[in-house]
Order: sequence, then structure tokens, then C-alpha cells
Amino acid sequence: MAVIQTQIQALLAAEGATGGAERGVAEVSRGYQMEVAKPAIFSGKAGKVGEFVTVCRLYLRMKMREAIVEEQVFWILSHMQGGSADVWKENVMEKLESGEIEYETAEELLMTLRKEFGGEEEELVKAAELRKLEQGGRTMEEFV
Repeated sequence: MAVIQTQIQALLAAEGATGGAERGVAEVSRGYQMEVAKPAIFSGKAGKVGEFVTVCRLYLRMKMREAIVEEQVFWILSHMQGGSADVWKENVMEKLESGEIEYETAEELLMTLRKEFGGEEEELVKAAELRKLEQGGRTMEEFV
């Protein structure tokens, strides 16, 4: 095992990689080499924010864990184009650049996105949850 670790560290050093030894061999071989889908461009279309937020979270955790918050925030914003999302993104960028707002974590931005664009989606989720309710083995629709 020590031989394999030494070989991996030598390869990382040869490629000019930094931080490989601190992260550990197991982490280098799992998360950083794994393929992770990037989110589809988000235009603010109703019903799509939940999917966008979920894929962003996954990508940030798998590929951008060590990036600073500012990089993560701008990466998320770069995947917002067209429609109402474009206008919202421009407003947020102006506020960020002027120092009017600042995100402590990328998660704060994702929560703000969900609140801003998820109104209709929230109603759809609640309606779906109601349809799944059962009482005595019978669904809600059977009672109606």
C-alpha cells in the first residue's frame, strides 16, 4: 500500500499538482477524479429551480469543495442565463460588486435562488405530497 501511495504522490508532483498529500490518497482517487454533471443553464423557468439547486450542490461538493465562496457564487451565477434569471443575476452581481450584499456560503445563494424562483414549485411539491397521503391504506384521491 505504501508503494502505491508513493507512486500516486510522485505522479501528482510530476503533474505539478498541489495539495495532493494533504488531501490524502483516498480522497484524490475518489472525488477529484470522478465525473460529475454540471447543471443545465437555468433561465428562471418555473419548476426548474429545485433541479438546478440540487445539481449545483452536488457539483460544488464534488468538484469545488476547496474553492473560495466567491468563486463558488460566481460559478453558480455563470449557469444562470436568459429569461428572468438573467435580470436577477445582473442585479445580484451589481450588489456583490458594490459590496451591498455578501454571501458567507454558496448555500446562502442557493437558498435565495430557491426562494426567488421556487414559488410555484413549492405549491407543486405540496400538492404531490397531498396526493401521496394515505389513511387506512386508501389514498387521498379515493376519499375525494
